[in-house]
Amino acid sequence: MAVAQDLGVTPAQVALAYTMRRPGVTTLVVGARRPEQLMDNLASADLILSDDDIARIERVSRPIVPYPHWHQLAWDLPRLGTAERAFLAPYAHSDPAVG
Repeated sequence: MAVAQDLGVTPAQVALAYTMRRPGVTTLVVGARRPEQLMDNLASADLILSDDDIARIERVSRPIVPYPHWHQLAWDLPRLGTAERAFLAPYAHSDPAVG
């Protein structure tokens, strides 16, 4: 909500813009009951979130790292393979117990 307020846009626009920037996301399916909702959702396609905006969103929305991944992050990081490193990279600089 704070990112949306700072940018002068709606929370829905921020959520959609953020989701489209996620790795592996190639499209979104949106639903609207009213034409205004559809126009609001479509406006998210033009919204560019900064790296700071993304970091702010992720600080409050990143899920907790599930076991055994938090254990691997805390104790086995040097021994992990490419896939595990890619999965755990966003958590490498945070408290693994908190996410």
